[in-house]
Amino acid sequence: MHKLLSGRSRRYLVVGGSVYLVELAVIFTAQRLGASAVVAVGLSFWVGLGMSFVLQKFITFRDKRLQRQVLVPQIAAFSALVLFNFGFTLLVAKLLAGIVPAAVSRTLALAITAFWNFYLYKTRLFKTSGGFVY
Repeated sequence: MHKLLSGRSRRYLVVGGSVYLVELAVIFTAQRLGASAVVAVGLSFWVGLGMSFVLQKFITFRDKRLQRQVLVPQIAAFSALVLFNFGFTLLVAKLLAGIVPAAVSRTLALAITAFWNFYLYKTRLFKTSGGFVY
């Protein structure tokens, strides 16, 4: 278990957990201001998105490359993944609206997407040996 949660995996969980806490704060704040569950979850998703890309790239995967030929494909691939994750997140929020609180639906969607995101970040987006892999 220690090997499983060492290095990059541990950083991924810490960064992800931090972004998650920010997203929860956005959900609760948005709902206190009158937003619906779906709007609150959508807003939290986009706030977490920006934080996640920067922190996962630089902290989790220690990918310091900022050259345009690296960054542009990373952002394009990340954007495609984000659109897919966003649709999945809203679908989960819609399916569970009225059954569980918005924070629970976001948590469930986040837990599911975290698995495929880690794999894609590690093997494609932020793979530093051999450059970006499509």
